[in-house]
Amino acid sequence: MSDALAFDSSTDLASLGRSLGEASRGDAGVIVSVTGQTGAAEAVEADELERRLLEMGFVEGAHVEVLHEGLFGRDPIAVRLDDTRVALRRREASAVTVKFDRTPT
Repeated sequence: MSDALAFDSSTDLASLGRSLGEASRGDAGVIVSVTGQTGAAEAVEADELERRLLEMGFVEGAHVEVLHEGLFGRDPIAVRLDDTRVALRRREASAVTVKFDRTPT
């Protein structure tokens, strides 16, 4: 992991990035945290959602880029996750915090 992502437990993750669920097509960055907390009522428990995201490859330090958005409501989204492409709902994507390094112009 790079020095730019090194932080201690007292660091507020929200200040380091924003939710992947808020991202637009072309946004790219590095994942800084993955939790099961989305801020919305879920059909899946927070621990289960976190486990599923981690198994798909949403881990700290992974590079992510939003490739496509759904036509209606911009949902679901397709992301490049290192060398893999994954589609997920924005609600689940909001459990991933990303430090974005570029946005579309």
